[in-house]
Amino acid sequence: MDFPSLALPDYAELFAFTNFSFLRGASHGEELVLRASQLGYSGLAITDECSLAGVVRAHVQAKEEKLPLIIGSFFQLVNADKSPAFGLILLAQNRNGYGNLSELITLGRMRAAKGEYLLTPNDISRPEREHVHLRGMPDCLAILVPDFPAKEETLAVQLEWMNDVFAERAWVGLTLHQRAMDDIHRGAVEFVADQYRVPVVATGNVVMHVRSRKPLQDTMTAIRIGKPVADCGYDLAPNAEGHLRSRLRLANLYPPHTEEVGLVLKLANKL
Repeated sequence: MDFPSLALPDYAELFAFTNFSFLRGASHGEELVLRASQLGYSGLAITDECSLAGVVRAHVQAKEEKLPLIIGSFFQLVNADKSPAFGLILLAQNRNGYGNLSELITLGRMRAAKGEYLLTPNDISRPEREHVHLRGMPDCLAILVPDFPAKEETLAVQLEWMNDVFAERAWVGLTLHQRAMDDIHRGAVEFVADQYRVPVVATGNVVMHVRSRKPLQDTMTAIRIGKPVADCGYDLAPNAEGHLRSRLRLANLYPPHTEEVGLVLKLANKL
């Protein structure tokens, strides 16, 4: 008797840091690409924080593995008073998008001390005259990274901004790391996203290619915040879910509609 094979999601990871995100990513870009290929991913986005440094090695490995590689970057935007605004992933769709992404990174880095950057939502929605061509980041896709757990009122304001600035190029990311408030977070994200008609996409917030890198990732977190590992407490990730997970595991965690990345890949792999 023949049994139907289990249909695994056609998954591409759109939120991954390499070790070029200093004291955050615990894996090399080529390690992430190789692991994503082994897991049968449809693609991988390298999204180092306000940097494109990690894509070089990843690109070489991706060509060898024949894995679609998406070039992007993550930004922690701040308000005028320097308080955190929200996280934003930008993915280049083509060479023009890559150029705009590179220019935004340069703008943010030049405003701050070495190793830091400074960007506000207005730099994207209402840039100054010399950077007006960056308004709405043409030829880039945008994924909002909500705070955890998401608050509906805050998320509504953020998604209204996303719709105004990016329109059809806007998504909201849903990261589920089996934390205590995952269900509350998922409910808030899906409810508000449905109200604003913004598609929800699964994101892994990946910082390592395999879970065995967790001790190294904890050590880097401790260095970043200036404490011994034993004193870091809740500053450390509560588990090792920030690795590239199997598609079966992802299928058991994420709603099916969040794994439909075909359109994202189609729009973001033209480099």
